[in-house]
Parts: sequence; C-alpha cells; structure tokens
Amino acid sequence: MKKNLKRYRAFLVVLVFIAVLTVVNYKLGLKALTISANSFKEMLFVIPPVFVLLGLLDIWVPRETMVKFMGEGSGIKGVILSILLGSAAAGPLYGAFPVAAVFMKKGVKFMNILIFIGAWSTTKIPMFLFEIAALGNKFAVTRLLVDIPGIIVIAFIISRFVSKKEVEEIYARVEKINK
Repeated sequence: MKKNLKRYRAFLVVLVFIAVLTVVNYKLGLKALTISANSFKEMLFVIPPVFVLLGLLDIWVPRETMVKFMGEGSGIKGVILSILLGSAAAGPLYGAFPVAAVFMKKGVKFMNILIFIGAWSTTKIPMFLFEIAALGNKFAVTRLLVDIPGIIVIAFIISRFVSKKEVEEIYARVEKINK
C-alpha cells in the first residue's frame, strides 16, 4: 500500500490541489479538471498505438539489424535513419520515449537516440507540410535546414558530456524495466 502511495504521490498531490482549487474557485477548478481530462483522453488515443508498434518493432526487428543500422558503428547511416524515423513519427513527444527505450534495448547508439528524440520533437513531416502551407516554403525549408544540423550538434555535445558509465546505467535501467 505504501509503495503505491509513494508511486502515485504526484498524481495524488495534483488531485488534492485541484479539489482545493475547485472549493476555492469553482470555475477555475472546473477548467483545470476539464484540461486534465482532455489531456488524459488524448493520451488514451496516442499511447496504445505506440505500444502496439513498439511490440511489433521488438519482435520483428532483430537486435543485430538495429545494431548494424543504428548501433555504435553505424556512422552517418545511423544519424540519417534516426532523423528519418523521428521525422516520420506521429503523436506528441511523450510517445518518443517508449520508442527510445526499445531502441536502447535493441542496442541503438546513445547519440542516435538523442537525434531520434530531437527529430521527433522538431522535424515531423506533418508539421513541415503545415508550415509550408501556413508560413511558406522559404520559412519551412529554412527552419528544417537549421534544425537538422542543430539536432545533430546538440546530440553530439550531450553524448560527449554524459559519461560512458552514465549511459551504461541508463541502458541498464531500461533493460531492467523491460524484463
């Protein structure tokens, strides 16, 4: 029981806060509850398909293939594939983290995981098409041409600043969770 309370304490604190807010200011509390319910509903539509795709990726794509194309020795091929996979992804950023966990389990290089997350957050194809329609070709292409090298540079810098031991601990935690 204590373990569950500790595990969900942030949720419970927010729930109590919303209850107090609703008592103090009913309209504002109701608005906060509505926003929370809408966010929860959105997650219900995004997370199940992501986990189905992750299950398929986990079963259908052998570890050796992922290591070959996105592992330590993948070079530019891994970088390009990380950008393409991140750009082709659909859904909000929180959908990228379970995918990144499966990538870690499959032996994908840490820098390529960072690039994948960066691409998921900034270079999605639907967003690019919307920008072309709404803001014009020049803006959309310029933003993309700035973002892609920026993502690679940031991923490179982060991967250099994070020690090998810390990366190994992250991979070990992911492996522990997936068992």
